[in-house]
Amino acid sequence: MKKNITINLCGRLFQIDEDAYELLQKYIESLRASFGKQEGGEEIADDIEERIAELFDELKANGIEAITIDHVKDIITRIGKPEQLASEDEKQDDSKEDHRYDSFRSAAEGVYENVRARTAGKRLYRNPNDKMVAGVMSGIAAYTNTDPAIWRLLAVLFTFFYGIGLIAYIVLAIVLPQANSPEEKLQMEGKDVTPQNLASVVVDKQEEEIKQRPSLLRFLLSILLKIFFGFFVGIAAILCVALCIGFLFVLVVTVSALAFPISSSMPFSLESMGLSYLYEHNPWVLLLFCGSLFVMLLVPIYAIIHMMLSLSGKVKPMGTGQRIVWIVLWIIALCCLVPCSITMTEYNKRHFERAAQEALASFQGVLMEEFDSDYLKKHHWQLLKHENCNDSYVRRGEYFTGNRNKRYLDAWNEDCLQIYQAEKQQAVEPGQYSITCNARAAGDGVYIYATTRSTSDKPSVMTQVPAYGNEGGEIWQSARIQLEHDSTMNDKNRQYLKTISEANFGKGYGWSHVEVLINVNKPDTLCYGISTDSGFTGHPNESEWFSACDFKVERIEKVKSKK
Repeated sequence: MKKNITINLCGRLFQIDEDAYELLQKYIESLRASFGKQEGGEEIADDIEERIAELFDELKANGIEAITIDHVKDIITRIGKPEQLASEDEKQDDSKEDHRYDSFRSAAEGVYENVRARTAGKRLYRNPNDKMVAGVMSGIAAYTNTDPAIWRLLAVLFTFFYGIGLIAYIVLAIVLPQANSPEEKLQMEGKDVTPQNLASVVVDKQEEEIKQRPSLLRFLLSILLKIFFGFFVGIAAILCVALCIGFLFVLVVTVSALAFPISSSMPFSLESMGLSYLYEHNPWVLLLFCGSLFVMLLVPIYAIIHMMLSLSGKVKPMGTGQRIVWIVLWIIALCCLVPCSITMTEYNKRHFERAAQEALASFQGVLMEEFDSDYLKKHHWQLLKHENCNDSYVRRGEYFTGNRNKRYLDAWNEDCLQIYQAEKQQAVEPGQYSITCNARAAGDGVYIYATTRSTSDKPSVMTQVPAYGNEGGEIWQSARIQLEHDSTMNDKNRQYLKTISEANFGKGYGWSHVEVLINVNKPDTLCYGISTDSGFTGHPNESEWFSACDFKVERIEKVKSKK
């Protein structure tokens, strides 16, 4: 049963059902909206309305008492839609012009009109009735009135161009809503939302249960897209697990840091991270950083979990508004996180610079690490020269036995500009003395020297350190030769030589045994050490770095003192 309405059209009364009246009213309103902006448009609309009344009179003369929606649709088809009438009117106006526009513009206008005709009255949705993954390509095809296979093929092809197709598909799948209700499906196809059309949508939905056998191209595209979709879901699952682990770690660190902010004994305290000063003077930066970080981690975790649940049909997909809210919230968190991170990095850098400065010890006016200073003091070294040494005076890690805790004198400069001289002094009686050490160098110009206080400031004797770099070396070569030819040595010596030969993955560290012999003719002070100072040695330094340790002084022959 339908409700009939009596209408007055151009001074004549007609019986029309409610659905037909709504359609007729929309049609007349669209006519007046289309022609109202141009000169004489109101008269054109009145003439068309008069024509409709005449057609209604014909129906009434044929014995039709009430006009239905089918009658109104038929009349609209005969008269034409507003855009069709407007385009015809424009064509008539254009024909009056003297062909001012060339064929290119005409072609462009033809393309534009074609696109506008295909998309007129439509809204872009994801099509759930013909989807392979999310219905994006099918929705675009419905919007443009084209074959979905074309769009799917383009998406696959563009995926091979740095993943552009896959990225665009994911973005559209997130942004575009899905046409779930019958009204949205009609809007997607550009149809009027009427009871008849709504009924046809319901009928079409029931008929979808009978599936037709897909074509070969459609089948192949379906398989390919499902592979891509499975890969994407797998990556999303892995990313979700990683984000969850990261979130738990951040939560533990945050709770530990805020619970014991100034306690340096805790593994994740603000003191150990160099942020205690920031916490005391500007705690809001830390709180904002933690809140932003939590939001940046939780939003993608929620989105991935919700996507997987919606794909399995357990929850409804997100609406467009909800997606926009989550994206905007994530961007806001990112904008807060970046400046907070920069501020925290600056405070962290200042903290560790202060800590490093406080940890430095002074040795003869030179700032260095406390362990290096202790080494020089323990072995009674004096730094006579220390220029261009890149704050390097003592080092450890490449001793010839492989002992990484053994410290030794060391200095480097990639341009061979270091001027380094370390010296020891020892009171001695007359005699011949042997000064030995283990040393290495990356080039010529590094010397082990010996002199006495009573002599000039030049070395009495000196021996150049062999330049093997940080591989090989005479000590390493000797150990390998002894292991190969001496089968009578005891296990302790064999193990010691084996340790030397296996250092640096069997390559050695370039160490050699260096000896200097000096005669002392009267009781004096023996001065010995290592130098790269060309003004002292008389030879230019061509070595980027050197190392030396294990200095020993031994009198090997007595000499009568001269009076």
